[in-house]
Parts: sequence; C-alpha cells; structure tokens
Amino acid sequence: MRNLRLKLSFDGAAYHGWQIQSNAVTVQGTVEEAVEKIFGSHLTVYGCSRTDSGVHANEYFCNFKTEKSAIPAENAVKALNGILPPDIAVLQCDEEDPEFHSRYDCKSKEYIYKIWNSSIKNPFFANRAYQYKYTLDEVNLNEAAKSYIGTYDWSAFCASGSSVKSTVRTVINAEVLRQGDFVIFKFEADGFLYNMVRIMAGTLIYVNEGKIDKSSIKDIILSGDRDNAGFTAPPEGLYLNRVEY
Repeated sequence: MRNLRLKLSFDGAAYHGWQIQSNAVTVQGTVEEAVEKIFGSHLTVYGCSRTDSGVHANEYFCNFKTEKSAIPAENAVKALNGILPPDIAVLQCDEEDPEFHSRYDCKSKEYIYKIWNSSIKNPFFANRAYQYKYTLDEVNLNEAAKSYIGTYDWSAFCASGSSVKSTVRTVINAEVLRQGDFVIFKFEADGFLYNMVRIMAGTLIYVNEGKIDKSSIKDIILSGDRDNAGFTAPPEGLYLNRVEY
C-alpha cells in the first residue's frame, strides 16, 4: 500500500470549498477526478483542512492511498497537472508512511487574510482580496492582533453550525503588516474553528472603525459570546498560507 501526499496550490474562487459535495464543484472532488484518471481507480483524497467557498490556498496538503499504481511520485506531479484545471496546481508529491494523514498529523496552520486597502478598487483582485476603501492603521491593528495569541476557548469566534468536540485552540502568532496597498492579517494556530479566521479579521476591522476597543479583545474571547466579536469578513480575502507537520 502506497500513501502519497500532494502539496497543492489553488484559487478557490470557482469552488464551493474543499470538501466534496454532491451538488457543487469542490476542490476535493476535482482532485479526486484527476487522481482516478491517473491512478486507475476511485481513491479518497484526504485534505489537511476544510475551506469555505471562495477561499484560496498558497499551500495545501492532501493524501491518498493506492495499491495498484506504481507511478513514481515525481511523475505524478506532471501527470496530475496535465489534467487538473488551471486554478489548481500540484506542486509536489511525496511517499509517506502508511499511517500518515494530512489532517490529523498537522501541527499548525497559518492563514493570511488579504485586504486591498485603497479608495480605488482593483479589478484584478475582485475575487482574491477583500477590497476595503477606508484607511487601515496597520500599526495599531498589529498591536491589537497580539491579544489573540494564547490558548483559549474560541467559541466567540466560531460560526454556528460547527460540530467540533472542543472549541479550545492555541494561537501561536497573530500580526498585521502592510505591503503597498495590501494589508495582510496573518494568523497561525494549532487549529481553527469554523469561520474563526474570518471573524478574527472582521473583529480587527471593527477595531479600525472604532466599533470595538482593541483593549477589549481578550474580554471578547473570554466571554464566549459570538455577538461580542466582529463581523465575518468575506471569504475572498482568505488564504491557507502554510502548513506545518
């Protein structure tokens, strides 16, 4: 039994997230179709993270197991890229231990939230960044973001509908930086809840707008009340940026 791990990058604008659905086009479904054509049978591809509709990935890992195919891992990259659509790319393929699982063996994930911060919209980033016309104070927001670091119950930053057993997560890093007209929110944690990153981003935007005081972020976390946090920022600004194993 071979266990192959793929490193992907994808533009999620045309997809209803990672997880396969019977009535929608998803990244997982598209990758599984390509894997079936190359490896000769239908194989379940396990992803490192669920992503929402319209969310992107600079780095995403998934794995699948096969008994029939002897295709070398390095050849699989070229073969899969020859079938996959232009908005999904296989960057690397590696042989892993039989027990390896892309999701459960993950130590941490880093997401970035990308904002086009200009009074003039950018048509080239219509589906690839949140376009926000009011000035963002990245220095003040970077200070506010540090309040996210630590181990907490993140119920206040979780959308309804989540079925996880525990809402406790450890945020390892949180920062805000500017790159020209882009402002980037960066969050790394041992795991994230449903819509957690987008709510963290929306809360920082509310801090910028004076709707939330930056000194109250810790209190919002400890309250466990979703109504106290900011809005859920749109999906087009969100990227899974880095995964650590």
